[in-house]
Amino acid sequence: QVQLVESGGGLVQAGGSLRLSCAASGRTFSTYVMGWFRQAPGKEREFVAAITRSTGYTVYSDSVKGRFTIASDNAKNTVLLQMNSLKPEDTAVYYCAADRSARVVASRSVFEYDYWGQGTQVTVSS
Repeated sequence: QVQLVESGGGLVQAGGSLRLSCAASGRTFSTYVMGWFRQAPGKEREFVAAITRSTGYTVYSDSVKGRFTIASDNAKNTVLLQMNSLKPEDTAVYYCAADRSARVVASRSVFEYDYWGQGTQVTVSS
């Protein structure tokens, strides 16, 4: 079993930055794919970014590409999401997720991720 705990959310003005952290514990492997998703009120959970821990290969949604950066600290079992140039439309609960399939290229589908954190709220004011 894998436990994921997110931190770093909060309230920020448009144009500002936040850094989210996801601490993984339990049965984690270096082949896992780690992803970030978000869900705004009344909307479906959507893909934000993911990283293949074994290769460092990253995937981003078009809406955050160039503004967000995902990184993995394998020694600490931590995944970070650096969010810059935040916009009000980035407001959502952000979830960390783990895919144990060892796929080479990360999936963007919520259905491919096996473990989920409880989420952390990010609010961007205009």
